[in-house]
Amino acid sequence: MSKINKILWFTWKDRQNPLSGGAEVVNEEVAKRLVQQGYQVTFIVANFPGSQSEEIIDGYKIIRVGGKWSVYWQAYRYYKKNLVGWADLVIDEINTIPFFCKFYVKERNIILSYQLCRQIWFYQMFFPLNLIGYLLEPVYLRLLNDRYVLTESESSKIDFQKYGFPADKIFVFPVGLEQAPISESEFNSQVKEINPTILYLGALRKMKRPDQVFKAFILAKKEIPQLRLWLAGSGAGRYAQRILKQIARSPFKQDITYYGQVSPARKLELMDQAHLIIVTSMQEGWGIIITEANSRGTPAVTYNVDGLRDSCKDKITGLICQENTPEQLANNIISLFKNQELYQQYRYQAWQDSQNYNYQRSAEIFLSIINKLNI
Repeated sequence: MSKINKILWFTWKDRQNPLSGGAEVVNEEVAKRLVQQGYQVTFIVANFPGSQSEEIIDGYKIIRVGGKWSVYWQAYRYYKKNLVGWADLVIDEINTIPFFCKFYVKERNIILSYQLCRQIWFYQMFFPLNLIGYLLEPVYLRLLNDRYVLTESESSKIDFQKYGFPADKIFVFPVGLEQAPISESEFNSQVKEINPTILYLGALRKMKRPDQVFKAFILAKKEIPQLRLWLAGSGAGRYAQRILKQIARSPFKQDITYYGQVSPARKLELMDQAHLIIVTSMQEGWGIIITEANSRGTPAVTYNVDGLRDSCKDKITGLICQENTPEQLANNIISLFKNQELYQQYRYQAWQDSQNYNYQRSAEIFLSIINKLNI
């Protein structure tokens, strides 16, 4: 088996794409470090308005072809015309839909996927595409289940096994943090908001379930009258506008602050100042927002779903709901604010745990995996 030096990475969007998220950050932070160690990395991704067709960023190359949906066909065409035989390893990233590299690339190839969609289809797509996607996902996963898989959590590993991927062919590599955790002196001197404050951080999208956070806030406020709710994230779309209207009509609207989409610096400030981060997504690959908040001395209260049960360690770095309901969420919020000794214990343990996550470690484990695969 020849040594891997050139990596061709198929994925539908890059970090500069307006639709980019946590997966793109992980991809390119890892790629940047691979380049620093002498590897060549080329991404094939979709175009977006104002994008360049080719670009070098931090040493890795980005080639943009097609759009959100046509990228899968255009990437195939570009590979066939320009890149056959170039790479030592091809990565087929499943971000909702795979590129099916197995069926046409000549090189060794593996799958990278941070999470499977399953019920997310019904939250992110409209009928009948949501139903079609939901029904087709198990079909194409079984077509690909002879490939090696890289993923970011044990929950995702278990999901892949449900579709026939052997456990010994699924490898987990850890996520990293863009910003290093605060120092011990910063942690010890940190001053939280005067009033107990919970934070929701993320786009106001249906699959993130911010409505559950809002309902839990109303319930918890009956026990903690000083409680405040902060929300930060994009408010685009009909669902988001519906949530914002509910907040505007709430008798507690004066205790709710919506910041809209915030800068990375502002995000860290909100994490620093809030007492708890609340995460209620339908599913995540990991739940990096929890690890980021932990790195700022802020524990989490989360729903018990894939990804969140990986990033939040129940009764160590925060609390995971036994039932995914606003009532259970509210009870956990109340319990931590009413037990300051326990809150401070979780706060410290969350900050300590966050120090295990950095992109140098992510890249090293990523490299060790791909170099030992018997492809």
